[in-house]
Amino acid sequence: MGRTNALDRLHERVVAHPFFRTFTWITRVLLLLAFAPSGIKKILDEPFTLLGPETRVGYFFDALHQTGWYYQFIGWAQIVAGVMLLIPRTSALGALMYFPIILNIWAITVSMHFRGTWVITSLMLLANLYLLCWEYDRLKRILPWVPRD
Repeated sequence: MGRTNALDRLHERVVAHPFFRTFTWITRVLLLLAFAPSGIKKILDEPFTLLGPETRVGYFFDALHQTGWYYQFIGWAQIVAGVMLLIPRTSALGALMYFPIILNIWAITVSMHFRGTWVITSLMLLANLYLLCWEYDRLKRILPWVPRD
């Protein structure tokens, strides 16, 4: 119980601070902008990369593109999650929805040894984790370790 109260107090102090409020809005906008180009390409059913299928990365994205509607579904999920981050009423759900998408993208970039891209996706993953922490007061109701009132 004491740990939860301390976490609640810390959260209250952080979300009340003007610096963190501004930082949070900038983070939300940047995460939307990071997903927008690739999400729109997928929605329009355009190839994600110019690399040919003879390269590992090109082969992967070509195979993903060949999935058809699933490829477009990923694009819609990226756009919807990003937009939801900007709407105060849906920002917590947007952060939850963004998490598995960016975690998957991060795992792909790390496992396939994308040069430099893993750094960007790691930062996006950290930014999303920050937003999940920012939404702690709204999300704590579904966390199993937080006692119910």
